[in-house]
Amino acid sequence: MEYSSILEQAQHYVRTFFDTHVSDKLYYHNRKHTERVVESAVQIAQHYQLNDAEFFIVKVAAWFHDIGYLSGEGPGHEERGARMAESFLEGTGIDRGIIDSIRKCILATQLPQRATTLVEQIVCDADLYHLGTDDFPDRNKLMRKEAEAVYHKKISKDEWRRGTIRFLESHHYYTDYCRLLLNEKQKENLDRLKEKEGDGELVNGVMQSVRAGFHEEGKGGTHNNPLEGLLRKHGVTDDEEEVVEEKPETAREKKKNKKKDPGRGIDTVFRITSNNNQKLSSQADSKAHILIQVNAIIISVLLSLLLRKIEDHTNLAIPATLLLFVNLITIIFSILATRPHIPPGTFSKADLDDKKVNLLFFGNFYRMSLEEYAGGMLIMMDDKDFLYGSLIRDVYYQGIALGKKYLWLRWSYNVFMYGLIASVMAFLIAALFFPTK
Repeated sequence: MEYSSILEQAQHYVRTFFDTHVSDKLYYHNRKHTERVVESAVQIAQHYQLNDAEFFIVKVAAWFHDIGYLSGEGPGHEERGARMAESFLEGTGIDRGIIDSIRKCILATQLPQRATTLVEQIVCDADLYHLGTDDFPDRNKLMRKEAEAVYHKKISKDEWRRGTIRFLESHHYYTDYCRLLLNEKQKENLDRLKEKEGDGELVNGVMQSVRAGFHEEGKGGTHNNPLEGLLRKHGVTDDEEEVVEEKPETAREKKKNKKKDPGRGIDTVFRITSNNNQKLSSQADSKAHILIQVNAIIISVLLSLLLRKIEDHTNLAIPATLLLFVNLITIIFSILATRPHIPPGTFSKADLDDKKVNLLFFGNFYRMSLEEYAGGMLIMMDDKDFLYGSLIRDVYYQGIALGKKYLWLRWSYNVFMYGLIASVMAFLIAALFFPTK
């Protein structure tokens, strides 16, 4: 199935629909938001190396997931969007199972999200990807503005903030990729809102005291300004609106100072990279095991059936021998792809002093005592350059090992593919041109 042309048609259809059904109320759920969700969905899907059909499902669902806002009210927009996607795809030759999967992906984005399959989880995480990014404050403001426009109701900052806090506390990303990449930032966004909420409660308490004090002082005629005095007493200045905004600004400045330290981002990069390498290694091992099993079965069949009767079918001796060697070489290469390499398992004090040993890989310390290893780890943790250097070496050598593993695996597949073709051709030639007499 050629998905690319249909995907381009779907993309053009959704963009045109947004452009021709412009709503002055949709400050958030507009074409820009949809395009961002598509970008996030592609990013997550590429991480999981989805096949063509799954990638098509994710991307089409991302394009159609909010189009229902343009044909009705907010409630039920997922169902309308799913129907529009279904109507668009019918007649394109797309398998019914894929259309149903796209429909389920769109419906899964309905809050509270309920995703079961990987493609549904990817679309749901892409839809709320911004919760764990620096764009969250601006996007949240647009959501509030849209809600006020749609429901024709003024929503106070405190009311909206409390609702957002409850939503963030209940939200969890489905995919491990988004959890590793976005959880920390989502928590920062939540903590910032809670700080504002706490500051708002302080200000409300102060202002109640102010009003009570002003009321009591007002009974006595002339008085010093009690409002100003009570505000100073609580460390608050100017009017209530300014107070509410002042505290969060100070908190944001503190956060900005933290952002200057890239440590958290670096740690996230290392976690994601190491996780990717482990997944690729597991995939390579799985593929190698499949090759070993398949070729072992073929060898057992050859030895038990064909070679026993080779005297009666001498014309098949060469093809059978060829196939046997192909299976054997394929198994050897597959075993080489999965065979582990174990280093000596020790390190010296000179290695620690020169910061050359990677204490994060078991192969460098499994023969050392606990005291020696713990001492080396303490030295590494006290030295930031040594620590990050070890992480870099760990990722690098993971890549080297993966490269060798996939090279042997490629040779295995090549030998099996071309050898199988040659063996089948040899069997045909032997059967057609050199029949048994």
